[in-house]
Parts: sequence; structure tokens; C-alpha cells
Amino acid sequence: MQKGVYNRSAIIMLWITSAIWGFAFVAQRAGMEFIGPFTFNGIRFLLGSASLLPLILWQKYKQKSQAKKSGNIVVGSLLAGTVLFIGASLQQAGMVYTEAGKAGFITGFYVILVPLIGVFIGQHITKLLWTGAVIALAGLYLLTINGPFTLQKGDILILVSALFWAAHVQLINKLVDTHAALPLSAMQFAVCGILSLATAGMFEKITLESIFQAAIPLLYGGLLSVGIAYTLQVVAQQHVHPAYASIILSFETVFAVVGGFLILHEMMSLRNLAGCLLMLAGIVIVQVWGSKR
Repeated sequence: MQKGVYNRSAIIMLWITSAIWGFAFVAQRAGMEFIGPFTFNGIRFLLGSASLLPLILWQKYKQKSQAKKSGNIVVGSLLAGTVLFIGASLQQAGMVYTEAGKAGFITGFYVILVPLIGVFIGQHITKLLWTGAVIALAGLYLLTINGPFTLQKGDILILVSALFWAAHVQLINKLVDTHAALPLSAMQFAVCGILSLATAGMFEKITLESIFQAAIPLLYGGLLSVGIAYTLQVVAQQHVHPAYASIILSFETVFAVVGGFLILHEMMSLRNLAGCLLMLAGIVIVQVWGSKR
């Protein structure tokens, strides 16, 4: 399937995904006041998986499924769910040893890593896509880094996690050509959730009381961030080039800052605003200039 950057419906889905993920940072911070990060991820991913089951059954009943038969969805889902789990776990481990802003910037390196992986697997990456990715990364730096940039031991873990986020974008790009979006989403969420809870059982204390205290953030993280947003990503990537998808998805950092400002009353500096505008410029260059060409 030839994928471009001008499918309007798919692009809207990616923007919605980016917004939901960005505001999910606020929910995750609130939820982890009561439960550990692996417990939070485990429950929200399993909740997200369960939320798709009625849709899958309804789709099957109506016989409107567009499922394709040329691939093993179990193998694909296991791989996607494992990559998702490793990326989330490495990021979480790295954040213990570094600042949140720097973690956000280093994670954003996947806007460069996605097209870089694409080059090695034979994808056509235009100069326009490279330009947009670099500009978006520069904006991300202004948005998240407020002091001198120095490497800490957690930064390496987060950089490796960015590689797994990039690999996940590229993997989804391949899997959506051979698998139906809803079953693929539900199964990869289940794999990630099970692996997260297994890890939580080894390193975190899990109680029903703490889970109930984190109920609202868990519902947001499970139903919206996982059930809706990740599924929209899978559906949208059937029609959008993975390098361009990564640029839009990186805008989640902007929504996270805006969410912190609106909900947690965190301040935004002129430097932060300049970073937001620069990231938006990277997207506009690819979308508007590219469509005119």
C-alpha cells in the first residue's frame, strides 16, 4: 500500500491521538500517586484491550470486518505488544534518573529514528520529511530543555526506549497491511498489559484500595489513551507515511505542556511557546508545502 501525508481523515486521527496522549501525562502523574508505574500501565492496557472487545464482536456479527488473511495476527500482536512494553518500561526506568523535560526531548528523537529505520528497510524518505522532522525536534528541544543539556545515566535508557517507540511505529506500519485494526490493537494491548502486571508483581505492591484511588486516571489511561488513541494510531497508519505520522505524534509533548498549564497550573515560558510554534512549523512545512508541490 502506498502511503502519503495528505489523507485528511487519517491525519485528524493522528492529531486526536497526539492530544489524548499528551493529556494522558497529567492522568499518569495523578494515578502514580497511588500505584506504581508498571501497575498503572498493566491495568490501563488491559482495560484498553477489554474496551475493544464489544466493537470486535459487533464488527464480526455485522460481517463488516475488513480483516485480511495474509498473516499470523497472534505473532504480530505478540511482537507489537512486546515492543510497546519494552519502550514504556525503559522510558519509565530512565525517568528515575533524569529530568522529565529531558526525558520528553530524548523520547522525541523517534521523529528522526522512524525515517532512519525507514531508510534501512527500503522506504522512500523525502527531503521534505527530513526537514519537517528536524524542525520538529528543534522545537521539542526548546519546549522541554530549559537549562544546559548534559547526559545522565537515565538518558541512555530513554534513548533506547525512543528506538523502541520508533520500531513500534514502523512495525504497526507493516502489520496494518495484513491485519484488521481492532483485533490487532486489542491483542497488542493485552500482551503489553500482561507483561506490565507481571513486572509489577515482582517490583511493586498492588492493593485494591490503591487501585480504586487511582480509578479516574486509570479510566482515562485505559479507555482514552489506550482503547481510543492507540487504535486510532493503528487505523491512521494504514494511510499515512510512518515518518510523517511520527512528526504529528511527537506533538503529544505540546499537549502535555498545555495540559500541565490548564489542569496543574504549571507555567509556560516564551521559550516553551517558541518550541510549540517550531514543532507546528515542522508539521505545516510537510503538510502544506508538500501538498502544493
